Amino acid sequence: MKAHGMAGHLIRRLNQMSTQVFSQHMQNAGIDLTPVQFAAMDAIITHPGIDQAGVAALIAYDRATIGGVIDRLEHKGFVLREVSKRDRRAREVRVTEQGAEAFEQILPIVRALQDEVLNGLDETERETFLRLARKAVGNEVDVEPPSRTE
Repeated sequence: MKAHGMAGHLIRRLNQMSTQVFSQHMQNAGIDLTPVQFAAMDAIITHPGIDQAGVAALIAYDRATIGGVIDRLEHKGFVLREVSKRDRRAREVRVTEQGAEAFEQILPIVRALQDEVLNGLDETERETFLRLARKAVGNEVDVEPPSRTE
């Protein structure tokens, strides 16, 4: 098979593996949350009052379907939406107290599973991979790596 060594195929496989590891850890913790919902919560917590389009842009997700992601988070009691005071067409999103508490419970789990996602790489290779992945997606800003102590 000729495609197995191509970047697109390898990225797709790594995404599948990452999603499986995330889902398994969330299930083991009794938490009903997808990787996209987690990313959306992170964006909302980092940028309180962001609109749905802004969440979609930050997490590189489709604007047409981000509403469903936010709907599910709202249904779980993790976020609230309200019409923007600046732009009546936009809906601002904020995390609830319940959502903030859930995120604080989830974050250490997500940090801990990162090693499992890249389990075939040693520490130096992981750092190189992350640097190159950030560069490939156009985010060359050095981001502090997740703490391994949590």
